Amino acid sequence: MRDVTGRLMLLDTASLYFRAYFGVPESVKAPDGTPVNAVRGLLEFIDRLVKDHRPDQLVACMDADWRPQWRVDLIPTYKAHRVAEVRESGPDAEEVPDTLSPQVPIIEAVLDAVGIARVGVEPYEADDVIGTFTAHAKGPVDIVTGDRDLYQLVDDARGIRVLYPIKGVGSLQLTDEAFLREKYGVDGHGYVDLALLRGDPSDGLPGVPGIGEKTAAKLLAEFGDVAGIMAAIDDPKSKLTPSQRKRLDESRPYVAVAPKVVRVADDVPLPDVDPTLPHAPRDPELVGALAERWGLGGSLQRLLTTLGA
Repeated sequence: MRDVTGRLMLLDTASLYFRAYFGVPESVKAPDGTPVNAVRGLLEFIDRLVKDHRPDQLVACMDADWRPQWRVDLIPTYKAHRVAEVRESGPDAEEVPDTLSPQVPIIEAVLDAVGIARVGVEPYEADDVIGTFTAHAKGPVDIVTGDRDLYQLVDDARGIRVLYPIKGVGSLQLTDEAFLREKYGVDGHGYVDLALLRGDPSDGLPGVPGIGEKTAAKLLAEFGDVAGIMAAIDDPKSKLTPSQRKRLDESRPYVAVAPKVVRVADDVPLPDVDPTLPHAPRDPELVGALAERWGLGGSLQRLLTTLGA
């Protein structure tokens, strides 16, 4: 991958187009009646993000594999409840609204025609692509996501922060280390251990039974990290309660494999892409054809105007 300098903005694209889909009425349709609410909503999100935050580079990070087998092999329940048993798509299709799935190829085509870098790599999730771009970045990074898992990447010293949408993208929670310490009692590096212990039902991660968010934060404050907590199990002088000691001991198999599942990868083989924010469409003719075909109208034109400025 090319060196990235200046302010880099990384989009957790699926997270944003899901929000766009539910935030823009399904009555927003193409001339042929196809819903394009997620497409237009995402374009408006990107327009607002570029206007408000002025990144030098921008990458739309994609889920090439939303449920990687290497994570499932370690924790079989990983995202298991999201799997839709759909005959046409097979057993590992993610359950998404019927009118959203057809919009994803349109989103990809528009981003490519405009010239916004779009990266997805098998067998990794968008989170892993974001983690790898972040690891290689030479300057500050803004990660735009509705997924708190990426809080683990927050690093004030490197200028890495998460912009978490509260309402659309006009209202964003700026997540830095001060926010994490106030809300969770940990910094970015500690958040992954907190998430591991607490678990996450939305991702099928069981966590350690009886260890909730507050208890996890207290244990991390006492013992430093998960390794320190697990070492305390065998130390009779440690301040673990009998029930905590028992539950942590019984959770050794989970704790042994969970770090690889919970941590985002930082070694994804990224393609050689140019993340520079385009000032003019890469393919103006195709942009015009897509705008007409899908009735993208003002949403696309506003983005192009913002990029041109």
